[in-house]
Amino acid sequence: MSSTETIRDLYRAMREQDDSAVFAICTPDIIWQQSTGFPGGSTWHGPASVIENVFRANARRWTGFAFTEEEMIAAGDRVIVLGHYSGTAPATGKAMRTAVAHVYDLTDGKVCRFRMFADTHPMWQALSSDS
Repeated sequence: MSSTETIRDLYRAMREQDDSAVFAICTPDIIWQQSTGFPGGSTWHGPASVIENVFRANARRWTGFAFTEEEMIAAGDRVIVLGHYSGTAPATGKAMRTAVAHVYDLTDGKVCRFRMFADTHPMWQALSSDS
């Protein structure tokens, strides 16, 4: 499987909440780094931590949270994905859409590191009760 196919399979697993596939696609010691300004952003270690503190947390924080891929660039064992997040903050009813870049590093065909770079301002605006 190519590196881009691996990342596409990971996105599928995230959308379908296929936790066993996430475990199979990621190394046991994966490092998952979110932008520090991202709501709930931090660095997570291991697939179980990523599933609970990233995937499940985003589903609780946003209604209809989604990542839409716009472009995928493969460079050996690194894949860069450009796209956007969207969703609605349940507490405010405000929708957001924000640009994001995902950088994946793979080793032996598995994801060992994820880095996210996002414009988090639209997210915080949607979460804010200020007009």
